[in-house]
Amino acid sequence: MKNQQANKFYQILQKQFSRRINLDLSRIKYFLFKKKIYPNQIKGKIITVKGSDGKNSVVQGLKTILIEDGKKITTFTSPGILSVLDRIFIKDRFISLNKFKEMSKEIIKSKIKLTLFEAITLIYVKTINKLKGFHYHIVEAGAGWEKDSTNLWENPRAQIVTNINLQHLDLFKVKTLTQVIKIKVGFLSKNTVIYIGKQKPNVLKKIKQILKSNPSKKYYYGHDFRLIKKKNYYIYQDKLGKLSLKSNQIFSDGLWENIALTIKVARDLKIKNKIILKAIPKIYFQGRLEYIKKGKLRKFINPNEDLLLDGGASITAAKNANTYLKKLKKPIYGIWAIQKNRKPKIFLKEFQNLFEKIICIKVPNEKNFCSTKELRSIARQLKIKNGSAKNIPEAIKKISDKKKKLIYMFGSLYTVGKILSLN
Repeated sequence: MKNQQANKFYQILQKQFSRRINLDLSRIKYFLFKKKIYPNQIKGKIITVKGSDGKNSVVQGLKTILIEDGKKITTFTSPGILSVLDRIFIKDRFISLNKFKEMSKEIIKSKIKLTLFEAITLIYVKTINKLKGFHYHIVEAGAGWEKDSTNLWENPRAQIVTNINLQHLDLFKVKTLTQVIKIKVGFLSKNTVIYIGKQKPNVLKKIKQILKSNPSKKYYYGHDFRLIKKKNYYIYQDKLGKLSLKSNQIFSDGLWENIALTIKVARDLKIKNKIILKAIPKIYFQGRLEYIKKGKLRKFINPNEDLLLDGGASITAAKNANTYLKKLKKPIYGIWAIQKNRKPKIFLKEFQNLFEKIICIKVPNEKNFCSTKELRSIARQLKIKNGSAKNIPEAIKKISDKKKKLIYMFGSLYTVGKILSLN
């Protein structure tokens, strides 16, 4: 019920503010100036997270470790999975709907032509501006960084950069990977500590070139810290020594590499090894390679079938997921939905020769998603057996039987949110 009410209010915000991405800091800074809110004076240390893939997993990992250490924290993430309230976490729970509405009143009344993302960013900033006694505020950036509405702090405690790849060219109005890298890391603070997650060699080389003139202390995956994969566990290593890592909730190498990035930051924040090791098994990524072991959706499938959700929609996410799925010794059936700007054919090609069959679904009332006709055409081109369904329960029914299998719902975090709501 709470999520339904939150989503109804979110629809009101969608009518009030533009959903179109319009990267420009002037509007949000004008609001803050008018209301005499000064982000640099907010109590608590700021940690920002930006990149193309893995931002949320780094936020969730660091959040879990800091809470395990007794720290009072907030987080700002995007998108919300079950509702817009998921985007703002305060101490030990998501923001309440009443608080969210209260913080939005001034923003709505301002009549400033903000984007929806800017409005929600302001709700977060207004919320943490009133808090006292908090240690850290972990802020996930939107698509970019240079003109992203979260780029509000001059001297954050840390700036974390996850994997950068060729995404959102349409939003940035650029054509090359070099331009994307420049947007992501060319405007980082010159008075912070910068952490660079695992990158492809050509991307890492360009990052180092861009950051050469930045005087901030910098740490790089592969040089200052690394992850070593063993048969049934991983080893994290930096100058402070090694940590053996295991978890029943983290499945892909990509997610583990993000955990390595998280551990480096946590160690530099003086978090003890025993706290980190105690927190690792508790780290949980909602909607990202998440097995559904209970709930209403289990009624649609047999006990010998596994249900796995994955909202990753980038090519990198597809590569990481495919690497994990290939290890599973069981037939895999897919349920697929994806946005048009996510390069659906290249995305699905990463799973070629994996599926017994996929069922294509269309997200209702969302014009940016591919139709089932478009998705089936792509599947046929890749010689993947396919079908279509009007909705998620129907898709499950078309796949489920008494045979042992994995049902893998993939391609869109939005769709995963809908599935979790049904559950």
